Parts: sequence; structure tokens; C-alpha cells
Amino acid sequence: MQGAVTIEPLVYAPPDGPITILHQDDDLLVVEKPAGLLSVPGKAADHRDCLVARLQGQDPAVLLVHRLDMDTSGVMVFARNPAAQRHLGLQFERRHLRKQYVCRVHGRPAQASGTVDAPLIADWPNRPLQKVCSDTGKPARTEWSVEDAGGACSRLRLHPLTGRSHQLRVHMAHIGHAICGDRFYGDAHVRGCSPRLMLHAAQLDLRHPTGGAWHSFESAVPFT
Repeated sequence: MQGAVTIEPLVYAPPDGPITILHQDDDLLVVEKPAGLLSVPGKAADHRDCLVARLQGQDPAVLLVHRLDMDTSGVMVFARNPAAQRHLGLQFERRHLRKQYVCRVHGRPAQASGTVDAPLIADWPNRPLQKVCSDTGKPARTEWSVEDAGGACSRLRLHPLTGRSHQLRVHMAHIGHAICGDRFYGDAHVRGCSPRLMLHAAQLDLRHPTGGAWHSFESAVPFT
């Protein structure tokens, strides 16, 4: 049985500055989450600052729909009424929307694209880490393609077909190309090659809660 592992400690210092709003209407609030800011409050007293709390401080109607890891940046959508929250929640639950991420990984994949099909489950001795487990893991699939393979690291576009916790981070590490700056799943070299996790939620396509039309929201990737 795998024992506990040492996770590199992180001094929690959430970024200052206003949150960039990408879109707002009666049903939706779409923002750009900065890396280093929790999506929801943590258990520790000094982890109360988070994206949803900041947004609710400006608009009490804001309701949580989904989450991004603290270390991940990019597009997040919030609802502005309970009906919209239910509608969006079902889209995430039933995988009726499309998500695209951009990342930089250590090394150069041998192929131009591929699919990772590796079931995931919580790594209980090392929570909040997840791990691949073919026996008890829940289905998890990620499509990936190389955008740039110059240098020691490669830029990839990721399309998660499921939404498991830490899915992209675990899947990239599983195929031998951990995401640069990943303090959970990377070795010392991977952790030290970037001051942040090089993972960004670049695009989210969803159906609007009113009318059902497709809308696409994009956020510029903050790294090359």
C-alpha cells in the first residue's frame, strides 16, 4: 500500500487586484480566475479569501456552479439566480458543455495528439491528491494535442471529456509529461521550472440558461 508522501508546502498569498469580468447578464457572470486564489473558502481561517466570496461581496446574487484548482487560472462561470444555477449545474453534470485548457508540460510527447483514458480515485493517505486506479477509479478521459514542442517543455491543448478532481494534472503526469510548476504531481525539476502551475482554462462553451443558445467564453493564456 502506498504510504503518505511529502507535498511541497505553499504559503497562501492570494493575488490582489480586481477580478476581470468577461461577461455578465441576468443569468450569468463569467470571470477570469487568477492563479493562486481559491474558488471557494478553505478550512483554515487564513484561507477564507476566495473568488466566490469576492464576487458575492460585490453582487450577493452570485451562486457557485463549478470550481477550478487554486493553482489554475482561467474562465469560470457563476449563476446569478437559482434557476440559472440549476441549468448550468446540469450541463456540468451531464457533460453537455465543452472545456478547453492550455498547459505547458515537461518534455516532448512522442505523438502530436492522443487520449488519456485512466480512471481516477482519491489517494486517501495523501489527500487532496488523486491517483490512477483501474480497479476502483471513476472513468476519466482527456484528449490532448501539441501546440508547440520547442525547447525542454511543450505547450498542449487539453479537452477533458470528464470532470474529475485534478484530472488534467494526474493524466499529464500519468503519461510522463507532468504540468510545469505542479507541486502535487511533478518531481523536483517539474516543480522548480515555473513559479506557478502552467495550466489555464482557456475556453468554456455552454448553453445559455435562457433560450439555450450556445455561448463561447475565452480567456487569454497568461504564459507562452
